[in-house]
Amino acid sequence: MQRLPAFIFTFINSSLLLTTMTTAQAQSQQPGLVYPQTRKTEVTDNYHGTTIADPYRWLEDDNSPETKAWVKEQNAVTQDYLAKIPFRDAIKNRLEVLWNYPKTGAPDHRGNYLYFYKNDGLQNQSVLYRQSTTPGATPEVFIDPNKLSADGTTALGTVQFSKDGKYAAYLIAKAGSDWQQAHIMDVATKTLLPDSLNWLKFSGLSWRGDGFYYSRYDEPTESSKLSKKNEFHKVYYHKVGTSQDKDVLIHADSDHPLRNFQATVTEDERFVLLNASEGTSGNEIWFWDMKNPDQKTFKLLIKGFDHEPNVIDNDGDKLFVITNEGAPNYKVELIDTKNPEGPRTLIIPERKETLMHVGTGGGKLFATYLQDAANRVYQLNYAGHLEREIKLPGIGTAGGFGGKKEDKEFYYTFNSYVTPALVYKYDIASGKSTTYFKPELKFDPSQYETKQVFFNSKDGTRIPMFLSYKKGIKLDGNNPVLLYGYGGFNIPVTPGFSVSNLFFMEQGGIYAQVTLRGGAEYGEEWHKAGMFEKKQNVFDDFIGAAEFLIKEKYTNTSKLAVHGRSNGGLLIGAVMTQRPDLFKVAIPTVGVLDMLRYQHFTIGWAWGVEYGTSDKEDQFKYLIKYSPLHNLKPGTSYPATMVTTGDHDDRVVPAHSFKFAATLQADNAGPNPTLIRIDTQAGHGAGKPTGKLIEESADIWAFIMYNLGMHFKN
Repeated sequence: MQRLPAFIFTFINSSLLLTTMTTAQAQSQQPGLVYPQTRKTEVTDNYHGTTIADPYRWLEDDNSPETKAWVKEQNAVTQDYLAKIPFRDAIKNRLEVLWNYPKTGAPDHRGNYLYFYKNDGLQNQSVLYRQSTTPGATPEVFIDPNKLSADGTTALGTVQFSKDGKYAAYLIAKAGSDWQQAHIMDVATKTLLPDSLNWLKFSGLSWRGDGFYYSRYDEPTESSKLSKKNEFHKVYYHKVGTSQDKDVLIHADSDHPLRNFQATVTEDERFVLLNASEGTSGNEIWFWDMKNPDQKTFKLLIKGFDHEPNVIDNDGDKLFVITNEGAPNYKVELIDTKNPEGPRTLIIPERKETLMHVGTGGGKLFATYLQDAANRVYQLNYAGHLEREIKLPGIGTAGGFGGKKEDKEFYYTFNSYVTPALVYKYDIASGKSTTYFKPELKFDPSQYETKQVFFNSKDGTRIPMFLSYKKGIKLDGNNPVLLYGYGGFNIPVTPGFSVSNLFFMEQGGIYAQVTLRGGAEYGEEWHKAGMFEKKQNVFDDFIGAAEFLIKEKYTNTSKLAVHGRSNGGLLIGAVMTQRPDLFKVAIPTVGVLDMLRYQHFTIGWAWGVEYGTSDKEDQFKYLIKYSPLHNLKPGTSYPATMVTTGDHDDRVVPAHSFKFAATLQADNAGPNPTLIRIDTQAGHGAGKPTGKLIEESADIWAFIMYNLGMHFKN
């Protein structure tokens, strides 16, 4: 068990939608580039005595014919622009070549089989295979999500097996939406049972006996399912072979509509644990001891919501918990369920490195730390005594450390900026790692290198940054650079391989990934330094990274592109409005761009514990200072910008991107293009098929390279 993580057009006569082009719009056109004209309305809101105009409020209604027509027109302009870039097709072709290599995930031992994901190269979705543990056995397809939809947009999510190995429950999501369906398969025959569960969201699947726990919302209306605020999360228990309307309601909270709940079960099925959260930060834990006949409901284990505890495993009636209570870099404690408020036993003390995750397997604990944003992994016994460090191949990201108590081995993965995922087999008794899978590549990793540099941010804080590029690069100030960051929600951004980024390095570019405050890389204090009224630190760190790259002659302002996704899209929107002179190209992807209204849509309310909301006067005062939508200024020359989003994004609804793009097109007074790319049958990013990933990457790189003055190199 792990710490929980922290988302058809209707056409009408377009002439009815258009108004006269503004002067700012006319001035911002590139030759041959004419933007759709976007109707303005007299909509205003009063925030604690301050009146704020929202002239494009109508774009929040993604179901209206007017919005759908606007989307169609914007996509037509964007695709026409991209089609005229002479090397766009060459980029796509090269990406397909680089992408087309077999990829295999770390196997998971369940019953008499090893289960693993594999993608032959360009399959839209990776296929779940199984292979008998009998020597020489041939792998067979277990679940192929590519057969679930003609266009490859149905993705396979969580797969969980019953303790006896008889059943597998799994989740699927369509068109990138956060909404999921649950299905059950008979493992022996691979027969799909008639059980079908709907309207799951932010749910796990956790088996106990002949059924499992899951989380869902009430059924929404067809028109509101992608935008309506998600409220009243509930936990149910489903018994195999019954219909969903017979499922038992395990937990609901009518007094707290904005709490989310997830039930998990310990490996021995003794404890059912209820994790309650009021947002993306902070939770509390309740437990139900199924071996205690006197306990008839959940009891409080850890009161929330000031810290982030999570149960790892149990040892009899005691629970191992990873927590940052009194330990910003996290520690592990043992809590007696017979006396939850009593003294706790310290198992793994806090270190200067951040403890990111603790897995279990073979009766051991496996602790994964971050040291300057790269992984270090250690094996300990249940008393917390160190047995060994698991040596990794280099600076990178490793995952998969754990299994069942009876396991004698497990498999883990490792990857870096220039190395795709390698799979290793790990012997728990000896600590020996052996290579299990190594991909055959269409490029030579030895031609590339990564180094970590440090610089001081505006307030003097030391900030790390990884730089990856082709060997032999010259520091003459003329290298094209893509600078990427995230900086939020206690999420670490660690070294990882990307075919797309490799392509840019192959073309002579430098990929720079900066470790911003707001993430988890240096513990909770690092996180808090980028939250609430301190969010400006994140933007200052990113701006400082750009200035460092220019000062050290890696690049110059005309060769610098910036990119970020989701909270990183907010980052790009903020820095391009604060320092439009510093960047040549900006790509805000599925970004949170309207900081005054984000809490009114789907799960947006959960981010209030990270950002604050405009509902509170003191928080409104700092949100309005950096909200990207509200800091665009008429008559300003902005970087070449391509906003990207998906029409089924119900995590960060596309209204953020729609309103930002419309305002940017109206306000931009310079020569750079300001476009929006709206992907269809696509959501926030999870489960996006390979074909769409390649198309999106080709369009982004074509836009970046063209506006940086680059040329495609064969």
